[in-house]
Amino acid sequence: MAVGSKCNGVCQPSTRSARMSPTITLTGLAILLTGPAFADGSCSKSPASQFQPTSTLESRLKAAGLTVRQIKVENGCYEVYAVDGTGVKVNTAYNAETLVKVDNPEAGEN
Repeated sequence: MAVGSKCNGVCQPSTRSARMSPTITLTGLAILLTGPAFADGSCSKSPASQFQPTSTLESRLKAAGLTVRQIKVENGCYEVYAVDGTGVKVNTAYNAETLVKVDNPEAGEN
């Protein structure tokens, strides 16, 4: 605090900085949450020689409680047809290179 200040030791932050802090925090949080979705949310564009083995993906899915019925390779994605522990059919897609789940289960078909 500067000598001769008018706040007598009880200064409040300016109104503008107090309003900007939640905005900056929310913006940062939004970037962190959506960043991974944009990073690997699509099928691989690499050659098939760089794809992970389907057995690796199948092992992960089994460990998660799924019974894998079929894994198809389509345009850089592994399209998975499985059944969960309650018997519900599951159709998901994974980037064949990174094994990151893709939002659209039909991504390899586009």
